[in-house]
Amino acid sequence: MIALSRRQVTPAEISPPGQFARERAARRAALLPRKKARRIEVGPYCTFYFECFDTMLFQIEEMLHIEGGGGEQLQDELAAYNPLIPNGDELTATIMFEIDDPDRRACALAGLGGVEACFFIQVGDERISGVQETDAERTRDDGKASSVHFAHFHFTPKHKRAFIEPEARVFAGVDHSAYAHMAQLTRDTRVELAKDFT
Repeated sequence: MIALSRRQVTPAEISPPGQFARERAARRAALLPRKKARRIEVGPYCTFYFECFDTMLFQIEEMLHIEGGGGEQLQDELAAYNPLIPNGDELTATIMFEIDDPDRRACALAGLGGVEACFFIQVGDERISGVQETDAERTRDDGKASSVHFAHFHFTPKHKRAFIEPEARVFAGVDHSAYAHMAQLTRDTRVELAKDFT
């Protein structure tokens, strides 16, 4: 069992060649309940996927399994995914706009320029704005937004105490002129995400 306080995936955590392929289905199934608790649908087609050490470890090994790039690829994957592991004072999320129809998706994203500055978590009456990863521009020059975003939500000690209160009201949301939606986190989700503060 991986300690909840782990903040970085290192090469030592990566399975030997072939082992991940044998364990992949069982590991995916074991991780599914945690991933389900960490998935929040916000409005009709935006989903927050809150990340942690375990989700990022699996993602790194999945990419290595699919692409087979060896040690050089491993360093790239660690550099890409380690920043999304919460540091103890934050929640991190991959945020996706998921529309199956390509024409509808293109139309929606064309109207969502700047949305990367509009993600938030609200704890009680206080709003915590998301801070984007700086690996790439998320709105193109033509104003079209990316369908995938990576955000950090930095919590103060006060926010963390409020988040874990049994009767706390916590929301994830988007505050954009073309997409303004909020969704309340269930108690099960808050219990799961509170592990990221330990």
